[in-house]
Amino acid sequence: MDPSEPRKERRLHAREIVLKEATITTEDAEIGCSVRNQHENGAELRVAAGVKIPDRFVLHIQADGATYRAVVRWRRSERLGVQLYGGSPDV
Repeated sequence: MDPSEPRKERRLHAREIVLKEATITTEDAEIGCSVRNQHENGAELRVAAGVKIPDRFVLHIQADGATYRAVVRWRRSERLGVQLYGGSPDV
């Protein structure tokens, strides 16, 4: 790939840039995080450096009153790309 060429967008859905507080719930912990961008099937999360996040967890986004099952699709430092399932408070 030529560095002077624009980067090709590989995403299937357009991301909406947001800044929302959220909670990752695992079997033994609740971890605060922020949602940096989001779309109907996924989101980019930011967590504190050094925090271990499992591949699957429940994500509660307080501002939306929504709870999702989440699966990590990529990791880069404090950033996580997750695929979201569900979206009702009953998940």
